[in-house]
Amino acid sequence: MKNYIVFDLEWNQSLHGKTDSIEDFPFEIIEIGAIKLDSNFSLVDEFHRLIRPQVYTKMHYAISEVTHMKMTELQDHGEDFVTVVKAFINWCGKDSVYCTWGTMDLTELQRNMNHYGLDNPFPNPLFYYDIQKLYAIFYKNGAKPSLDSAVNELNLMEERAFHRALDDAYYTGRVLKQMITDIGPGQLLLYQSTDYYRIPVSKAEEIHILFPDYSKYVSRVFPSKEDALKERTVAEMKCYKCGRNLRKKIRWFTPNQKIYYALAICPEHGYLKGKLRMKRVDDLKVYVVKTLKLTDNSGAEQIISRKSEVRKKRTKRNREKRLRKNKTFIS
Repeated sequence: MKNYIVFDLEWNQSLHGKTDSIEDFPFEIIEIGAIKLDSNFSLVDEFHRLIRPQVYTKMHYAISEVTHMKMTELQDHGEDFVTVVKAFINWCGKDSVYCTWGTMDLTELQRNMNHYGLDNPFPNPLFYYDIQKLYAIFYKNGAKPSLDSAVNELNLMEERAFHRALDDAYYTGRVLKQMITDIGPGQLLLYQSTDYYRIPVSKAEEIHILFPDYSKYVSRVFPSKEDALKERTVAEMKCYKCGRNLRKKIRWFTPNQKIYYALAICPEHGYLKGKLRMKRVDDLKVYVVKTLKLTDNSGAEQIISRKSEVRKKRTKRNREKRLRKNKTFIS
């Protein structure tokens, strides 16, 4: 029987931010809370453990302010991470479906497991349900609210507080249950998310996902952004409704070197807007997350207008650069 594991993590960090952080280990998990829902989305069990930190052993003021946890509580009642995470994975069981509020928890769980030399027990690629994303799609026209805002909007508030792992997992489960009731699992559960902790290492591992109203592609790692943009699978615009390769009306352009946009027209289904997010692996290497979505005339005009704004800003920068160069030459 399929179980849905709705979990939440609390973590600590260096008192001085990145300066004193261990590379690839910015956050140390100090609490795991989870609930288990059966195939009918009814609550059947809970899991809660505190973890005694080994790396960041002084509580960051912001973490303490939000969670109201003290280091003495963790030292007195916490267990070591390896013991807790093994118990958690065993409690989850095989073939569980993971659900979180937001995108960070699964990534940080795997990052902590890697730090302690534990084998990664999750499938690759790892699909899960981001309840915040689902709530944004079906209730907020894409805007992502905080958990407490969603709970209040759905009138699900109880005497439980927020910002502790088990309580946040419980409220996330309540939101999921309410969305299942309002929308139905058949439509809601079509929108799985992909965890990016383990990036595809070859073309064969690249991820292609089709959703009801858009498609997503996650690439392998490229030596640079320029190399990524030369790859046909990255650059092409293909209608996800009919599979037709499309000629671009607006070629890929970027306002900030991080996100690229493009526009194409499918003769059968209309405008298709594209978005490339360049995700850094290090100072040079990147991988790409591409989404393609059909849009209307208004959406197409937004892309065209954005392209025009980028062109105007580039022209202005070039003009100012020439003026500075001429002034230097004259002087």
